[in-house]
Amino acid sequence: MTDSDRGENRIFLDEEWILRKHSLRPFAFNLMVVGETGMGKSTLLETLFNKRFDSVPAMHENQSVKLKANTYELKESNIQLKLTIVDTVGFGDQIDKTESYKPIVDYINTQFEAYLQEELKVRRSLHMYHDTRIHACLYFLAPTGHSMKSLDLETMKKLDTKVNIIPVIAKADTITKAELQKFKLKIMSELVSNGIHIYQFPEDDETVAEINRTMNGHLPFAIIGSMEEVKVGNKQVKARQYPWGTVQVENETHCDFVKLREMLIRTNMEDLRESTHHKHYELYRRSTLQQMGFSDDESMSLQETYEMKKQEHNAELQRKEDEMRQMFVVRVKEKELELKEAEKELQLKFDNLKKQHTEEKKKIEDRKKTLDEEIVAFQRRKATVSAAAAAAGAHQPALAKRKK
Repeated sequence: MTDSDRGENRIFLDEEWILRKHSLRPFAFNLMVVGETGMGKSTLLETLFNKRFDSVPAMHENQSVKLKANTYELKESNIQLKLTIVDTVGFGDQIDKTESYKPIVDYINTQFEAYLQEELKVRRSLHMYHDTRIHACLYFLAPTGHSMKSLDLETMKKLDTKVNIIPVIAKADTITKAELQKFKLKIMSELVSNGIHIYQFPEDDETVAEINRTMNGHLPFAIIGSMEEVKVGNKQVKARQYPWGTVQVENETHCDFVKLREMLIRTNMEDLRESTHHKHYELYRRSTLQQMGFSDDESMSLQETYEMKKQEHNAELQRKEDEMRQMFVVRVKEKELELKEAEKELQLKFDNLKKQHTEEKKKIEDRKKTLDEEIVAFQRRKATVSAAAAAAGAHQPALAKRKK
């Protein structure tokens, strides 16, 4: 790579500064992209880092939001960057979007927790630890030209205390420049009115204060991404071609891509890393340690704090155990009462059946007795009739002899 090429295509921070800061060791930068499917997130990332990444186009069929992280080793001259890109696959694809932000927040907290666990180890090796905390979040907004979606407002509100948010207007070539300026003002107004804090490029360093102050006035950046090269004049430039003309990605009159690249990668990458550690991670760390019982009270040593927390934990366990035991006793008594009631019902049913059986048996016996008596009476009548018939038969011959 020639010096002229390096000046035109250089991606990373100033080389001397990086070498002095990181002593030739690879440094990590973790970038999250949040936005609905089809916003051009993958294309923009490839354009930003001038590299084609392995990405599969997402479909609008995801039932939930899934976080997908990929790590790449990038190198330019003596600068080595371990870049991790975290994509929010399926964000905004659900019918019910009320909890779309939760997987994102959980992922960020998980990375904070992993770093905290490493930090609390007796034998820790943070200089060798692969830091996965998210240093920046590119939040892609749809180029509606009107106002922000409630999904975006809700998600950004949940994220602004956990990550450095840099809002960008995706596919900025789909609206006019006049609409774009009004849309930018509308977005910033809505962010302020909803109490959402986005990342502001630092102005305390005199070397970058002026450029950062100027760039803060251009937020949110209106961006276009493309890896396709088109010949414009005597140069090959990255651009998007349309029937009505060509939109050059690196032409600042066409979009803010160059501004975003300069601010994100070349000027403020280290501040994003430091802001993540000293602001967002520190807030998570403080909250977590306070929940564990630790505080800044110098009157108590670490051992005393640990013993106090241990006693509170044991007392809480004992309380829960007593509650469970009492609940068990109550449930056993309730079950015994239910069984007794069931036994009474069964006994009552048995007695009723037994009574019915006795009554039916008596009816049958009475009926049988009646039938037996009827049979005896019938036999008697039959015998009487038979005797009468026999006597009448014997009397007929005697009468005939007398007539003769």
